[in-house]
Amino acid sequence: MTEMLVLSGLGLIMGLVLILPFSVRWIEEELEAFLLIMGCLAVTISGLWSRHLVGEALTEPIKISCAVLVFGFVFRFLRDKIRNGVEAMARRMGLGLFLFILVVGLGVLSSMITAIIAALVLVEVITGLQMEKDKERALVILACYSIGLGAVLTPVGEPLSTIATAKLAGPPYQADFFFLARLLWPWVTAGIALMGLLAAGYVGPRVKLSESLTQDKPEETRTIVMRTGKVYAFVAALVLLGRGFAPLVDRYLLALPASLLYWVNMISAVLDNATLAAAEISPKMPLATIEYLLLGLLVSGGMLIPGNIPNIIAANKLGIQSRDWAKFAVPLGLALMTLFFIFLELASA
Repeated sequence: MTEMLVLSGLGLIMGLVLILPFSVRWIEEELEAFLLIMGCLAVTISGLWSRHLVGEALTEPIKISCAVLVFGFVFRFLRDKIRNGVEAMARRMGLGLFLFILVVGLGVLSSMITAIIAALVLVEVITGLQMEKDKERALVILACYSIGLGAVLTPVGEPLSTIATAKLAGPPYQADFFFLARLLWPWVTAGIALMGLLAAGYVGPRVKLSESLTQDKPEETRTIVMRTGKVYAFVAALVLLGRGFAPLVDRYLLALPASLLYWVNMISAVLDNATLAAAEISPKMPLATIEYLLLGLLVSGGMLIPGNIPNIIAANKLGIQSRDWAKFAVPLGLALMTLFFIFLELASA
């Protein structure tokens, strides 16, 4: 197959991956299977199948899947204790300090307990707070931004960090468990602290349970196991997509300036940022470009519900509509994107 046919085929697959999950409902609902098929097609067109790649696709999702499974059962055991303790802790600390600790704490812990479990804890706490819906929606969004930022620090935090670490594990970076933490911690720490400070300002009056955001019924064992399976399939699909898209990335994305990639990645507001990470990251990129790329994905991923896993979980369980989410999250994300960009440019000057 000629190079032009390969690049055209990969371009078509990338277009389908970027557009169909957002526009076709059944694909959105079966995203993991769709991405797995697209990943297999991309590797086939690129001619990059190997025993090593198959092994990588089978083993790379294990860590994050195990974390999701274990913490899923731990969380189910603790969920009532979490909800019952929320009111007492908020009263003892003062609501403003409690909200700061909540948002910052979930952001920091998400890299170890996974973004999925952090989002489930958030849902329980929000249900226990019983504040006005508008204020609770703002708190959920701030906390999801914090979780999305913090989870990138280790490969078990979220699929994006799992894929980024896997793609950079070889030369020249030899990425280990804490590679992304060393690269991004100043930006992540600053972002989490800022979200915590903003959350502390969203103190509101107590209301009846019916007037606040409330999560749906408790999770069953089947739900936890199915979610673990979906996470495994999702990460495996991203491994294949990342390898399959390599010729396209090498030909076009490597030549783009880091600052342009940063703003281009605002499309992760409507697409899961892990999918874009799989398509874009290359070990041939300079470290500064990887830094711009990842931060653009992380920040813009919070703008709309499909952008990352914490958004999807929290919005689904608390019944937050896309329009209500965007009303607060888009201006916040644009401001944060601009702020990070200014400091990135100053740091690289």
